Amino acid sequence: MSGLAEAKAAVRAAAFARRKQAFDTGDRAAGARNLIAHLRGLRGKPMAGYMPMRTEIDPLPAMAELARHGPVGVPVIQGKGQPLRFRAWTPETPMEDGPFGARVPVSGDWIDPELLIVPLVAFDRAGNRLGYGGGFYDRTLEALRSRRQTLAVGFAWAAQEAADLPVEPTDQPLDALITETEIHVFHPSPG
Repeated sequence: MSGLAEAKAAVRAAAFARRKQAFDTGDRAAGARNLIAHLRGLRGKPMAGYMPMRTEIDPLPAMAELARHGPVGVPVIQGKGQPLRFRAWTPETPMEDGPFGARVPVSGDWIDPELLIVPLVAFDRAGNRLGYGGGFYDRTLEALRSRRQTLAVGFAWAAQEAADLPVEPTDQPLDALITETEIHVFHPSPG
């Protein structure tokens, strides 16, 4: 394992422990309220969220509200080393287990989101995120951003903040970070 890979593994382990503690004791509704508040002005634009797994903060209440105003999708893994695709989702969409245990729509249209609500393991105040290590969101954001402006809004527990994240040139930055305690904008969203 390289030095960078070891550093990322150490940050992940510490962040998972803090995330578990936040999941057990945190205000679960506050994060969704902050996410809705931040995205209110962007309703109607194609967006993608995610189906929460394990101790991830839950975006589903915000996604349900956003789906009343425009298309919302959830990620579907196409294969190792490939960008994600996003299938249309509403609270009524029939779901099934997908790769890595994430729920995915049984069927439906594919959407091309202009904004992604991004899960993460850790984040820092410079707009960097550390994911699970598969590079899915970095590849996806790079591909989407090569075609048009695409916003990445990280969604996490405040306890997932890290003082300094190890980053690589391929890591895609966040435009905003939403937690149960704050809304932090790194790059203003177009109205």
